[in-house]
Amino acid sequence: MILINYFKKSTEIYKGMEVIDQNLGGTTPLDIVIKFKKPKEEKAEQTEPSFLDDFLSEFTTDENDPKYWFSQDKLDTINKIHDYLNSLPEIGTVQSLSTLLKIGERLNDGKPLDGLMLALLYEKLPAEYKNMIISPYVNIENNEARISTRIIDSNPNLRRDELIKKINHDINAMINPQTTEVRLSNLMIMYNNMLQSLFDSQISTLGFVLSLLFVMFLILFRSVKVALIAIIANVVPISVLFGIMGWLNIPLDIMTITIAAISIGIGVDDTIHYIHRFKEEFKHDHSYENAMIRAHKSIGYAMYYTSVVIMIGFSILVLSNLIPTIYFGLLTVVVMFSLLASALVLLPRLMIILKPYERLKGNVEKIAAELGSDLLFECDVASDESISNMYQELSKTWKLVRIPVHFLQMKIELLQECLLFLVVLKYWFLQVWQHLKAR
Repeated sequence: MILINYFKKSTEIYKGMEVIDQNLGGTTPLDIVIKFKKPKEEKAEQTEPSFLDDFLSEFTTDENDPKYWFSQDKLDTINKIHDYLNSLPEIGTVQSLSTLLKIGERLNDGKPLDGLMLALLYEKLPAEYKNMIISPYVNIENNEARISTRIIDSNPNLRRDELIKKINHDINAMINPQTTEVRLSNLMIMYNNMLQSLFDSQISTLGFVLSLLFVMFLILFRSVKVALIAIIANVVPISVLFGIMGWLNIPLDIMTITIAAISIGIGVDDTIHYIHRFKEEFKHDHSYENAMIRAHKSIGYAMYYTSVVIMIGFSILVLSNLIPTIYFGLLTVVVMFSLLASALVLLPRLMIILKPYERLKGNVEKIAAELGSDLLFECDVASDESISNMYQELSKTWKLVRIPVHFLQMKIELLQECLLFLVVLKYWFLQVWQHLKAR
């Protein structure tokens, strides 16, 4: 199904569909099916047939005979619903049995056609013309009548879901539910149901994906605090996206509804990269601010250039003639910018405020205290560069949590002795290993 508001007004498709919409009664079909219930028959007591019953049976009519289907109450119901639908500005052409009745009234010098005249007309009309003008709107076997309409898609005030609910509510208020049922069908209902199912699945899918991501972050980072920070950094850009769409009255459709899923996939990648780099940089000096600066100077550049390239790629879609494709490209650029800002601004700020790596500091101080003060000896004060070099040697030798620089400066004598002891121990182990390997 092609919707007229999916195309630019300058395109030939829009111009042609607008002519059909305005001059030929609409584009999207919507049918109203009226089901007439058969009255429940009460079981009469079985008696022997009499002469009077045989006499009256000759004058009774068969209710299943097609020509007796056109009763006045059915015609009144069809006319009432037909006139109501014809009064709605969102609906163009309305065709039903009521249309034939109005044509017959003009041909009959303004006299309305009643049920008896319709029964006679149906009886005398050839089968070919019955199938052409009556069968599309009446199904006598199933006791149903159909009203065919078309929706004016170019109407700027058209809200499909609200229109369907309004028609259902108003028609059910007109009819007697004990004798009549009404249901809506055709492409209009199919398309609306498809969109509504997409909206419902989008909400449930986003909730499931965010829960799954939280579990994945817990397994990956082994910290509830870090997992919460990562989830917040991914939820905020999605919220910004939906907020912008609501503010600009951009509808959710088959194209725009997929942007949230794409943004989560891209945002998770940037979040994992940044948090991993931040943790590695934090191990150098246990300073959140310095770790942020170093992370921005390393992985931040890669994230920035990758996002810019993706934004440039998706911006090409604005040249399309299909409006949902244009929305898809523009909103993807917006969400990519939001994800980049969240990863480079919000994420490090949350790391600095919540301080999720305080446990590493405690582990380092405990390890440093357990090294003991027995190894202290007199030595000259080393420079920051020499301390850093010795620290690098320590980190390569023992795969332990790295000792911060400011702690080395405070305990310079102890740390120098420890580093020298570890270097000598490493050299001794290498010599022993070479000796054993040679044997």
